[in-house]
Order: sequence, then structure tokens, then C-alpha cells
Amino acid sequence: MNLRGRDFLEVTDLSGSELDYLLKLSMKLKRERRLRDDLKGRSLAMLFAKTSTRTRVSFEVAMAQLGGHAINLKWDETNFVKGDIEDESRVMSRYCDAIMARLYLHEHMKRIARASDKPVINGLDDDHHPCQALADLMTIVEAKGRLEGLRMGWIGDSTNVFTSLSQAADLVGMETVIATPKGYEPRIKTKARIVRDPKEAAKDSDVLATDTWVSLGQESEKEKRMRDFEGYTIDSRMLALAKPDAIVLHCLPAQRGYEISSEVLDSPRCLAFDEAENRLHTAKALLLSLI
Repeated sequence: MNLRGRDFLEVTDLSGSELDYLLKLSMKLKRERRLRDDLKGRSLAMLFAKTSTRTRVSFEVAMAQLGGHAINLKWDETNFVKGDIEDESRVMSRYCDAIMARLYLHEHMKRIARASDKPVINGLDDDHHPCQALADLMTIVEAKGRLEGLRMGWIGDSTNVFTSLSQAADLVGMETVIATPKGYEPRIKTKARIVRDPKEAAKDSDVLATDTWVSLGQESEKEKRMRDFEGYTIDSRMLALAKPDAIVLHCLPAQRGYEISSEVLDSPRCLAFDEAENRLHTAKALLLSLI
């Protein structure tokens, strides 16, 4: 399947068959675990306005294992900070074979993509986290052997991770139920059903998922959010409502004792660290397919 030269800004940039192709390629690369030279001499510009662990390391290691080179650029150490987004993006396109950006505003992501004639990958913005959704689906397939027909219960804030994972679930035929307090509903519409009671989302789910209650840039709202999300913790009692073989996902970093208990996070049913590893394999699949 030819995805060469495409941008990956949202999960909905892919069709269901394209998403399936990327997942199968990711799993193939994970099984092989060998160094390659497909991207020998190619460069990836990594542009960070937000802090990063998994995104930076997964893409940098992915480029190295594919024979290429990654360049780490902090937003405030470049002329992007001056607002010259289009001009800077055109220059980056002259130097590099792809751009991976981790930003605040989705509009900035789109401006970079419009100005660049090389593939642009959304490593996260305030609205979307499509790379995480790929790794999440891969983790579910590894555990369940399928995606279609599964029920996912999301408990907590409707973050960028929820948006992308919910969009991905729609593409593959998964049912999504999100339990979130009033005022924290998803800003981007998907087929997900919204409920208030977290027990309703957890009941009979094949997958339970959550994310931090206080994302980057929301630190000033921390006390209010902690109050509003009280009772929305995935703990052993919440997990007991899901199917006996249900798995738990968390994109990390986790705030233990808040959105997820340590007992669940450290249990065999929580695949957060498999999920984190799969960021590497899905990054390799994206880079091989787009560059």
C-alpha cells in the first residue's frame, strides 16, 4: 500500500484498510527486530514545543534502526518561536525528508503541513495524538487477536489521546463508551457514547483506558480537576466490572492514585508498558511508509 509523501495529522487521515496495513507492518517489524537500511541517508526533523519522553525516544530510535538520522529541535530554540511557521517549514523541507512535530495548537500543525512538501507527522497536539492511537490498537490486537466488535470503556478526561483512539476505534469497528464529568465532554465528535457513571463505562468492557486528569498546559486547573474527577479512578473495583479477560491501557506518564491505581497499573492486566514499547514499532512503520 502506497502512503509515500502523505501527512499523518489525525487518525482520520487514514482509511480503515490503511490503518490495518500500518498495524500489520508494525507487528511484522516487532517480530523481526532487526536493523535495516531502508532510510539510510534520510533525516527526520523532530520539533518539540512540549516535553516528551516516549515520542522523542521512539522516533529517534526508529530512525536509527532504519538507518536514518533524527534531529531534535526545541520550538523555543528555533525561529518557529517568532511565528515564521510557513517560512521555517519550507526551509525544513529543503533539509529533511520528514517532520515530526509535538505542539500545542493543532492549527500550527496544519500550517506546518500546508507549507511543507515533505511528510508531516503529528507527534501530539492539544487536540490529537494519532501516533499513540496506533500503538494502542497494536497493543489491543496483540492481546485480543482482533479489534472489530470489542467494547472499550474510557474513564476520565476526554484528552487528545481519547480523541485519536476513539477515531481509530470508529475505523476498526470497536464500540467506545466514555465516562466523564459534565463539562469535560469530547470537543471532537466521534461515535463514542458519553455517560457520567464510570461504572457504566467499565461494565462488560474488553478494554479499559484512561489518561491523566491534568494534561500539559492545564496545571493551573489541577485542584479543580482533581475534585471534578473524584471517583473516576481505574482501580481493582472498577476493573472487576469489566470482562474477566479485560485489559487496561494508559499512555503514560501516569499519576498513580488518581486516574489509575498502582495496584492496577502494576498488574498483568495493564499493558501500559507494552503500549509504550509499541510506540517504537508503530513509529518505524509510519516512517517506512511515509518517507
